[in-house]
Amino acid sequence: MQPLSTAPAQAFRSIRFVLTDMDETLTYQGRLAAATYTALEQLQAIGIKVIPVTAASAGWCDQMARMWPVDGVIGENGGLFFRRSAVGHGVTRDFWHGQGQLAEVRARLDAIGRRVQETVPQICYADDQPFRLTSLAFAQPKDKALAQRLVNALRAEGADATVNNLWVLGWLGGYDKLAMVRRVMADAYDVDIDAQQDAVLYVGDSTNDAPMFGFFQHTVGVSTVRQYLAEIPAPPNWITTGPGGAGFVEAAQAVLAHVTPCEPAGRPPA
Repeated sequence: MQPLSTAPAQAFRSIRFVLTDMDETLTYQGRLAAATYTALEQLQAIGIKVIPVTAASAGWCDQMARMWPVDGVIGENGGLFFRRSAVGHGVTRDFWHGQGQLAEVRARLDAIGRRVQETVPQICYADDQPFRLTSLAFAQPKDKALAQRLVNALRAEGADATVNNLWVLGWLGGYDKLAMVRRVMADAYDVDIDAQQDAVLYVGDSTNDAPMFGFFQHTVGVSTVRQYLAEIPAPPNWITTGPGGAGFVEAAQAVLAHVTPCEPAGRPPA
């Protein structure tokens, strides 16, 4: 893991997609700075597709997909992909499980949530749980042992589970951020990420970014990723000076400085 400021000029010339975590990567201490939003606009202006890949709820993702200068949002740790419609102000919605399975998945998750709360009564749901469609999110306990008990309880109920800087997350389906990225990039953009890794830069900060850091060739951790390195098997290749959104701006500037403006990539949404 090297300082991003030391990256050679040619390092990011092939980038056409910037995939990024959202909480404490685009934001810092829960706030989105104007400079970060401007960096998103600047990337979009030269034809770079920006796709937040986040554990945030469907409600947050709907707003981002509609109003932010991004091409779409992968949310709930891979459970969904929302993209602004080509015409008007609508949003197209795709889910890992498919629309027809959502009600069944939601019912199973609700039952798991009730049982987990009985097993670990000290925990509580995250305040954005009412806006989730494909996942459970619990407020992350300050006690790491309690957080691990919660993870273990979710897994004992047959759920997948991970931890980020805000939540302990549970879901069903065996996917993660990387699995949904692989599907979305192929279906929406005709990009095989196994064959075209050079086209993608990933920016993140936490443990649930580990699959992305481990897979992609071009990876950047904002400075606060240092807090989680012991839990990340493969660290990012580069690290920024600034935390959160300030770090993302550094990553965006590295791309903007060395990428030739291109035509917008991928198919338009249906």
